[in-house]
Amino acid sequence: MTGTRRIRWLTHAGMVCLMGLFAQPHTGLAQQFPAKPVRIITPFPVGGGPDGVARLMADRLSRMWGQPVTVENRPGGNGFIAIDAFKRGAKDGTDLMVVDNVHLAAYPSLFKKLPYDPAKDFEALLPLFKTYFFFTVATHSPYQSVGALIADAKAHPGKLNYGSWSVGNPVHLGSELFESTTGTRMEHVVFKETTQLYTAVSTGDLAFALGSAATAGPLQRAGRLRFLAIAAPQRSADYPDVPTVGESGGPAGLPGHGLECPGRACGSAGRHGRQDQAGRGGGAPDARSARQVRQLCLRALSGHHPRPVRSVHPGREPALR
Repeated sequence: MTGTRRIRWLTHAGMVCLMGLFAQPHTGLAQQFPAKPVRIITPFPVGGGPDGVARLMADRLSRMWGQPVTVENRPGGNGFIAIDAFKRGAKDGTDLMVVDNVHLAAYPSLFKKLPYDPAKDFEALLPLFKTYFFFTVATHSPYQSVGALIADAKAHPGKLNYGSWSVGNPVHLGSELFESTTGTRMEHVVFKETTQLYTAVSTGDLAFALGSAATAGPLQRAGRLRFLAIAAPQRSADYPDVPTVGESGGPAGLPGHGLECPGRACGSAGRHGRQDQAGRGGGAPDARSARQVRQLCLRALSGHHPRPVRSVHPGREPALR
């Protein structure tokens, strides 16, 4: 696999839901679960797009299950802080976690050593949403097109900067892909939270940053940010005046190769947790336990029968049915 193709694959990020392991057998799970409050752990800060999705999901699940479902935000540390809390949490299915797909798919290729094993520690339940990124700049930015941004980056190698909230997240990888595709060299600046990131863009401390409509939208609507272009195959119905990257003088093939965030997902703690529970005499659960909780989540999120949560329109944050 070539380096470029590798980057393209890694930047197809998503939001995934993970689930904690069950100490009881699967029999009768649909009638018994949950018997106590449920916690959704997320590495995303309060107020961002992913946080909003997690809270919407929590509300749906709480109403369906008749149990409190709370969201616990643990940002920072590339998501490792939240993942550690999740690994140490309940193994009875009442701890869920929402993560980016990069935590499961990209990080094993980006980090020499991880504090978790994606193949053994987690049970992925379902994807939640997908969205496309915008190129965001300050309202007073001199850049009126992606082409102008590229020209300046080529004229001043290493001078321009962009930001994201960690190393290896979809925004970082998408920006790296943008550099690779355009033959430019820029500086990556890491922020702890998305609010800090897009505030830095709005003040001109960053040349640009990729962002979704939910995460960067509040500052855009407040007149502090400008959407330069959308990295999508076509314009968004919600932002018809925002051109695509190709229309704005950028590489026309960019949208299909990585600046799409196909959805964070929800899932559970994995196989070694099963072994731990079995070793304590709790009864070894099997894959059917996870499937049953997956069905319960899907029913709550769809409102009717289990079916995948729909993908959102390009440029629009998710509206769970």
